[in-house]
Amino acid sequence: MRRRIFGTAATAVVLGLLIPLAGCSGSGDGAGDSGTLRLVAAEYGDSQATSSKAYWDKVTADFTKANPGIKVEVQLLPWADIDREVTRMVKAGNAPDMALMGSYSDFAAQGKLYSAEELLSITAEANFLQPLAEAGSIGNTLYGLPWVASSRLLFYNESLFTKAGISNPPKTWSELKSAAKALKDKGVKFPYALPLGPEEAHAEALIWELSNGGGYADSSGNYSLASDQNIQTFRWVKDNLVTPGLTGPVTPSQLNRADAFAAFVRGEVGMVNGYPSLVHEARAKGISVGTVSMPVADSLGSGEIPPTVGVADWMMAFKQNDKGKEIGKFLDFVYQDKNMSDFAGRYHLLPSTVSASRTLDGGIDSTDTQFLTALRGAQLYPVNDPSWVTVSDTIKRNIGRAVEPNGDAKSVLEDIASKANEAGRKH
Repeated sequence: MRRRIFGTAATAVVLGLLIPLAGCSGSGDGAGDSGTLRLVAAEYGDSQATSSKAYWDKVTADFTKANPGIKVEVQLLPWADIDREVTRMVKAGNAPDMALMGSYSDFAAQGKLYSAEELLSITAEANFLQPLAEAGSIGNTLYGLPWVASSRLLFYNESLFTKAGISNPPKTWSELKSAAKALKDKGVKFPYALPLGPEEAHAEALIWELSNGGGYADSSGNYSLASDQNIQTFRWVKDNLVTPGLTGPVTPSQLNRADAFAAFVRGEVGMVNGYPSLVHEARAKGISVGTVSMPVADSLGSGEIPPTVGVADWMMAFKQNDKGKEIGKFLDFVYQDKNMSDFAGRYHLLPSTVSASRTLDGGIDSTDTQFLTALRGAQLYPVNDPSWVTVSDTIKRNIGRAVEPNGDAKSVLEDIASKANEAGRKH
C-alpha cells in the first residue's frame, strides 16, 4: 500500500502487468528510439474503471498530435512497486526519461535528474504552489516537479456529534478529548480513530506534532524527531485518548489508515484526520461530514491554527538518454491547466500549480477548496532529504509504540531519532 496521504491512490491497485499506453512498444526497460519518450508513472486508480490509463491515453495522443515527431510511451506501475522498480531501472542503466512517483531526492543527490530550469519555460517553473516548489527543491534548485497534492483536515461525523450533544467541533486538545468521551458514552466504536499502524503512521504523527508546535524538522531543516514538544504530544495522546479507551477497540499501532477510513465511511468513527477524496466517498454513503483544522494543544490557545500536513507526488526527468529538449516540451504540455485540472479532478486531489488551482470548474470540486486553502500554508514531509525514505519507514513502523500501555514516548522518539541520524550519515 502506498505510504502517503493521498486519496484513491492510497488503495493501490495491482494490475498485474505494465499497461502500455499511447504508442507504447511494450519494450519494458529499453530506452526506445530517439523520437519516443518513456514515462513510468504510478497508477492512481483502484480498479480498471478508475485506472489512470484513460488520462494518459488522451494526454499523450494530444501531445503527439501537436508535436508529430515525438511519441510518449507510458507504463503504469502499482504504488507498492514503483519506487523499487524505477530504482532497479536506474541501477541497470535503463532509466526512463521521466518518472512520476513519491520520491525524487535520492536520484537528484546522485546527479541523475534534470533541473526544472533545464526543462520548463520560466512561466511554467514559476507556476508551482510555493510550499510544493520548496519541497521539490534541493538547495535552490527544483528537481522534483510537483504533480498533484493533498492536505489533511480533521473530519467529524455530524450525525454522531448531534447524537452525542456536541454542538461545535473541537478547537483544542481538551475539547477533542471531551468530544471523544461524549461519543464513547453514546456507543461510538471509534470516538477518535488514531491510525498509527505501519501503513501511514508518519502522517498521523506529524499532524499531532504540528498541533503542538513541533514537527519532524527544526527551522534550520535538521531533524528534530525527539524534541520536547513531540515527546509532550505523544504523552498527552497516550494519557488522554488511548488509555481512557477513546481511540477504539483496535490498538493504534495496529490500526492502518485505510481501515480507519473504511470505518469512517461505515459510520463507526466520530473523528479522523482525512483528505479530500474521503469527503466524497463518505457523503456518497450518506455520512454527513464536517471538516475543520486540527485542534491545537491548550497551551497554544484555541485561536491558533496549526499548519496542515501537505503531500505531493513528484514528476522527475532523467538525464541518461539526453532527451531534455523533448522532455521539456512534453512537461510544458502536461502541466497546462486543462491537463492538470483533469487529472486532479479524476481523483479529488489538488493541482500543484497556481493557475490550475484558481479554476474550480476544470478539476477541483467546490468541496475541496478548504483543502486547497490549507495546502497553501502546509508543512510537507522533508522529501528533499535523501534519507527521508528510510526515516519515514522508521517512523511509521515504530511511532505507534509511544502510545502502547508499556510505551514511553521519550525512549521511542529518541530511538527513532538515533536511527534517523544513522540514515543521514549514510547519505
